[in-house]
Amino acid sequence: VVYSTAVPLSNPELQEAYRRKVPVIRRAEMLGELMRMMRYSIGVAGTHGKTTTTSMIGAVLTEGGLDPTLIVGGRVKSVGSNARLGGGEYLVAEADEFDRSFLRLAPTVAVITTLEAEHLDCYRDLEEIKDAFVEYANKVPFFGWVVACLDEEGVQDILPRVERPLITYGLSAQADVRAEEVEFSGMNSRFLVVAEGEPMGEVRLQVPGLHNVKNALAAISVGLALEVPFGTISKALEKFAGVHRRFEVKGEVGGVMVVDDYAHHPSEIRATLQAARLVGRKRIVAVFQPHLYSRTRDFAMLFGRSFLESDLLVVTDVYPAREGPLPGVSGELVEDAARKVGHREVYYVEDKEKLAGFVAGLVRPGDMVITMGAGDIWKVGEALLGILTRKGCGDGGS
Repeated sequence: VVYSTAVPLSNPELQEAYRRKVPVIRRAEMLGELMRMMRYSIGVAGTHGKTTTTSMIGAVLTEGGLDPTLIVGGRVKSVGSNARLGGGEYLVAEADEFDRSFLRLAPTVAVITTLEAEHLDCYRDLEEIKDAFVEYANKVPFFGWVVACLDEEGVQDILPRVERPLITYGLSAQADVRAEEVEFSGMNSRFLVVAEGEPMGEVRLQVPGLHNVKNALAAISVGLALEVPFGTISKALEKFAGVHRRFEVKGEVGGVMVVDDYAHHPSEIRATLQAARLVGRKRIVAVFQPHLYSRTRDFAMLFGRSFLESDLLVVTDVYPAREGPLPGVSGELVEDAARKVGHREVYYVEDKEKLAGFVAGLVRPGDMVITMGAGDIWKVGEALLGILTRKGCGDGGS
């Protein structure tokens, strides 16, 4: 029986497995064993961007005929699942830093997308997180590569301690693989790829935002390292349709577009709202469900600042996930923080069941509503589309 860190030891299936003396191992341990069986394994780590980057790398290797096995933290639209069993000798998987799970892996290629303070329930501070990422990077064999985003300050901080061959990517002029001439148009973008000073060609994406340009650069870097032709890489990324719960358009009714996103960290929220602004709607209505009491407590003020890019903010109560309540911690902390930093229109609706109806009373044609959080906030977006449809605003659906 394989279980993830999200499953408590009190889970009845786990308890029954122990009772029957069935072998029980953690997901990261099983993933490490799978990686050892493959000729090439690619692990994608980082505070943000893991799921999309992993999916993009999978798309590139699939287009290149390498038939990879793919293990992702979200449902990939082109696959219809969070996993794909390939027939080739390549494995692409997310490497989760939570609970130091990624230290059980020794990938041939270790990607590091971002590095910030997160999971402070299992790390003492940012310095301890950096130490863990250095250890992860140096588990790469001498013949492999570390692929790291040079634009990220936290990543820059650890690079002097990385002892394996390094490929950097980003918008920085010093990156080995970089994007130039970046242009955005609605949900799409295009950019020129320059690798080792040589222009490679243009890449077009149908997933919005500068953060997705960087995610694509990670996939391009891995593809080039594994000798996938650039034309094949470009074709794969142009066809890439995204991942469920990552800026997923749920529908549009009466001129109100509803989008759902997994963003649950201040930096992710900021990147998502910046991407939303590029789409060109009149107003952005952010509907946020904080995830974890400890994260809400630790990052309340940063959450408040991250929502300044929205025109309206509606906050509901915390999704507890694996935690019990903490005294004085609720979604009101985020509402209060947003007001303190100058947000002009903020609401707090504690009862999630009333949230869709409340938002329906705020929106008008031209708005984009974005439900945000790692819990079950996506249900509110679907309920909102239903309410707007019943009000006679138009037809729902994507």
